[in-house]
Amino acid sequence: MRSYWPMLLLLAAMWGASYLFIKLAVADIPPAAMTDLRLGLAAVLLAGYLVHRAGARSALDQLRAAWRPCLVLGIINAAVPMTLVAWGETHVDSSIAGIAQASVPIFVAILGLRFLPHDPLRPGQVAGLAVGLGGVALITGIHPDGGAWAVAGTFAVVLSSVSYAAGGIYGQLRVHGTAGPVLATGSMIAGALVLLPFAIANPPTQLPGATALAGLAALALVPTFLGQLLLFRMLRLFGSRRLSLVTFLMPGFAVVYGAVLLEEPISPVALGGLGLILLGVVLASGQRLLGHSAQESPA
Repeated sequence: MRSYWPMLLLLAAMWGASYLFIKLAVADIPPAAMTDLRLGLAAVLLAGYLVHRAGARSALDQLRAAWRPCLVLGIINAAVPMTLVAWGETHVDSSIAGIAQASVPIFVAILGLRFLPHDPLRPGQVAGLAVGLGGVALITGIHPDGGAWAVAGTFAVVLSSVSYAAGGIYGQLRVHGTAGPVLATGSMIAGALVLLPFAIANPPTQLPGATALAGLAALALVPTFLGQLLLFRMLRLFGSRRLSLVTFLMPGFAVVYGAVLLEEPISPVALGGLGLILLGVVLASGQRLLGHSAQESPA
């Protein structure tokens, strides 16, 4: 168990860095095109890993057998939320995007009331949902300088949290007996294909600069490819409940990266919103929900 904390911190650092890499990439590459390239590059890397691990024939057979859940997850757990985050970051700082996406477990709790077996909500859980949503509202409305577009950008990231939450619930209810690397590879392929028409419709108007290309390459390699492999390894070694702490650590990394590397300001109101969201997650979810929420891969 000595490897638990180093692996957990590494995963949080990887996923928290995605907001920084997105910010760099969307400076020169439109959101849909950037996300499509991200998914396509990650799909190639994951497919190579899957072929190396299982052989070409077995990998293809497994992907064919899982095409339906891979398509659904490719849409609601990759193409849609990742594009929403990328578009949102054209209007807000990467740190704000990271804070807003800490709300994923809150929406898992809300959607779980309809789609997951559950016990009646206790008063503390109701209060937690209210506190968490209050934090989301606070984060969404704190852009006096950015105006309406900044509010819209933050709201897009919040919508991505809803999509990730739906993807997690779908995976819990519908995906059984399919290996994690197969789902990761298939969903990346499906997401890239779904986004391809949108990427073609709105390509970069000029050759992206070196910084944007480096951000895209790092985004595909670190949080998308390596992050997926580390995620499934930790699920196998420690289980989803112990992995769930990554939900709390990611926003902190996002804030630090944005402040140190992009010189983004950290406002007390933003930190207050983050505190309300995390407090709401603790109150509303408890151990049972936290065990579910870690299976999404935000941003």
